[in-house]
Amino acid sequence: MLEGFFVSCIKKPISNRYFMKTSRKAILIVLLLAVAGIFGYSQYIAISLIGATVTKNEFLEKNDSGSIYDIQLEFTNPSLLILSAGNTDFTILVEDKKTAEGVLEPFVLPPLGKTNVKGTYLEDEKHEVQESQSSSVKISGITKYDIFFISIEIPFIYFPSDDQAREFIHQK
Repeated sequence: MLEGFFVSCIKKPISNRYFMKTSRKAILIVLLLAVAGIFGYSQYIAISLIGATVTKNEFLEKNDSGSIYDIQLEFTNPSLLILSAGNTDFTILVEDKKTAEGVLEPFVLPPLGKTNVKGTYLEDEKHEVQESQSSSVKISGITKYDIFFISIEIPFIYFPSDDQAREFIHQK
């Protein structure tokens, strides 16, 4: 029985066309996977470059635990992906000391676009900042973006301009 199989293989050699079609398909699949990988990596790098700017910062009220402020940040998306984010916790540091904590509302960031995001923060009553010309203010947080079926956590760090930094320092 096996002899018949070997004899038929010898009589009918396997066509090069079969291998050519198979290798073309394999090359096409590998090429598509490489392009998808390069695109995915480039968009991951672009997402990590998302920018944030303070567009509004105003006092709302004072209570026993501190002062509550309204803040609005403008996020800029340099990627080609629509990004949706849930609530984003953030911290305000003055001279590397935590002075306030807050939350930004959920938002959608359009591709290659900007969006304004509202939030509030509570300034700790205990914090005292010495007034100086070189006071550094930093707003940092981690935003969780949902892209298709995956979630990516991207940290953001924003250093306000000198004028905006003075607002954070002289709020009291």
